[in-house]
Amino acid sequence: MSDLTAIHKPEITHTQLVKYAGASGDFNPIHTVVPVGEKAGLDGVIAHGMLIMGMAGEALADWFPRKNLRKFKVRFSKMTRPGEKLTIEGKVTGERMEEDEKRLTGEVSVKNEAGQLKLSGQFEVKI
Repeated sequence: MSDLTAIHKPEITHTQLVKYAGASGDFNPIHTVVPVGEKAGLDGVIAHGMLIMGMAGEALADWFPRKNLRKFKVRFSKMTRPGEKLTIEGKVTGERMEEDEKRLTGEVSVKNEAGQLKLSGQFEVKI
């Protein structure tokens, strides 16, 4: 139906991952300690999946009033690493009625600058 304005995020940094670990309480060292990530076969640290989902959620709140969000679900596709720049894209795919509300349905995706899909998801918002 209609594309939403893409949102471009700055480069993911190691510092950002450490701060996110503290804020979320997820201190799994594969997100913050390079030698642990390397030992796990990850070539270093990887971003928390929920950080990437949070960026997608932030985009939804930019596109629609936060209070109107009714459903949001995602599937993770690839790991995200420090140094990557992400773009969040969305599109409205339809309309429907549920619980006496008119809702828009849509899709959201997060990709890096090389076009690798990191996350895909669906959402519903009240209109």
